[in-house]
Amino acid sequence: MDNDKPDMEQFAANMKEYAEQFQKIAAEFLEKQKEHSPPDELDPLNLGQAMMEMTKYFAENPQQIVEKQVNLWKDYMTLWQNTVKKMAGEDEVEPVIAPEVGDRRFKDKEWEENEVYDYIKQSYLLTSRWLEDVIQDTPLAKTHEGQKLKFFTRQFIDAMSPTNFAVTNPQVIRETIEKNGKNLVQGLHNIARDINPKTGTFRIRMTDEEAFEPGRNVATTPGKVIYQNELIQLIQYTPTTETVYKVPLLIVPPWINKYYILDLRPENSLVKWLTDKGYTVFIISWKNPDESMAELDFGDYMALGPLSALHAIEEAIGETVVNTVGYCIGGTLLAATLAYLAANDKADRVKSTTFLVTQVDFSESGELKLFVDKKQLKFMEKIMEEKGYLDGSIMSQTFNMLRSNDLIWSFVINNYLLGRDPFPFDLLYWNSDSTRLTKACHSQYLREMYLENNLVKPGKLVLKGTPIDLRKITIPAYIQAAQTDHICPWNSVYKATQIFSGPRRFMLAGSGHIAGVVNPPEARKYNHWINDNLPDDPADWLNEAEEKPGSWWPDWHQWLRTQSGKKVPARQPGEGKLSIIEEAPGSYVKIRYDTEGK
Repeated sequence: MDNDKPDMEQFAANMKEYAEQFQKIAAEFLEKQKEHSPPDELDPLNLGQAMMEMTKYFAENPQQIVEKQVNLWKDYMTLWQNTVKKMAGEDEVEPVIAPEVGDRRFKDKEWEENEVYDYIKQSYLLTSRWLEDVIQDTPLAKTHEGQKLKFFTRQFIDAMSPTNFAVTNPQVIRETIEKNGKNLVQGLHNIARDINPKTGTFRIRMTDEEAFEPGRNVATTPGKVIYQNELIQLIQYTPTTETVYKVPLLIVPPWINKYYILDLRPENSLVKWLTDKGYTVFIISWKNPDESMAELDFGDYMALGPLSALHAIEEAIGETVVNTVGYCIGGTLLAATLAYLAANDKADRVKSTTFLVTQVDFSESGELKLFVDKKQLKFMEKIMEEKGYLDGSIMSQTFNMLRSNDLIWSFVINNYLLGRDPFPFDLLYWNSDSTRLTKACHSQYLREMYLENNLVKPGKLVLKGTPIDLRKITIPAYIQAAQTDHICPWNSVYKATQIFSGPRRFMLAGSGHIAGVVNPPEARKYNHWINDNLPDDPADWLNEAEEKPGSWWPDWHQWLRTQSGKKVPARQPGEGKLSIIEEAPGSYVKIRYDTEGK
């Protein structure tokens, strides 16, 4: 039981245990790093050249760095003077700098009310701004190397936040006093728990991973697996209405994560919502690959994925025409598949298509592109060559870096400084349930899309012997983007409106890559924007767009129902030529690997 005031004897004992445990954990971690060191590469991120270019620039233009240093010094002097005024009791002292709106790191009232913490906060913010300005005001800033340098500078800035250190975080100090330091000891136990004992790799735990299981409390919409091959299982969901639209719906999710982001819980499941609206819903569940699948490339994902699913749907319910939905990289694959079908005179297999936060033109693909240049790709291919796949944890870490304060440092504070267990949260469980990526497919995807942008160059990308031309996609397309998407920026997604040749509807949803898609109407969250015109410039589209309240799902339903034909009696899984293999969510989605293997 905690005491009202510190127990110095208990505090000293906890600090002694903390020091002993820290030394032990650090020694074991370093030893494992020696045993499992990465390939010999001094600069895998290829930052050295950018650093040299920036150093050379300031060596040739010393007046700029001197001017920035003087301005920083002036700001520090003003900050010090303001701090003295506040300590003397003067009210209404304006801050020299304030956190950006929405920055939750400094929400504790001590950062405002306590003069010392306020000084630490503003000092950190001033230095952060100075570092960013140093890079921004060089000719290098607009280049790929400069953008990469800015990104990793921001990673450094985020890591150095005073909130991330026990001695400069008021919440941690209060907790340490109240718990007599027991929180720090528990934090070390949490660190030890999150280090893989076999490999020494460290993975921050974001949620209680024992609290969820696909089929038990996530991915629970009733359905059956009615087809499978070496790469996919195809799930047909049990209808909840007596009649359904004649044209079935095939969803192609990304294989970078597992499909059940679209079926987390009944109240936010897009799959359940569609089923309740009277659609016959099929979804692809990608297999989490092992070494034997190393050579499966993008064309194989197309052939074994959506093309095989189309054939299976025909066998299952006798329909040769479907509507399709692609999410993120699943949408990129779907776009290539539609062009492939058109080139082979099979365009009539798909009546309409929907793309959810999907890029097909990667010329402005956001910060993920910073991780792809020839040197970094060569380094990544060397890693994949050894294993036959890319560990899911690597891609997961990359995504987390795009929002490091929310997806890295907040958990560092909670788990290791406050010594608390992460909260059980289904979305973070899904986020942690990462999947491997086959060597051939991932390498081809990065080269063809991010590095060369070949998908939008007619004939440059060839899949299964067929040159791909997205201009041949003439079916109706509903294109959804998310306003604050950090993975597929909305203005990049918008480019598809200028490429496809059929009727197009573009809709911009509020929020980001996940919440912008998974937003049930009942939640009454986030607005969306509609504009029937499709000007070349996405900024012009937004300026003329009409803002609508709440979820975009009803707008999509009104569009999709017009593409889905008349109503027919509901189809039950297993009634056609394909027998039921197993209950949804199937066995493929349950395959998990740690960084050691299984």
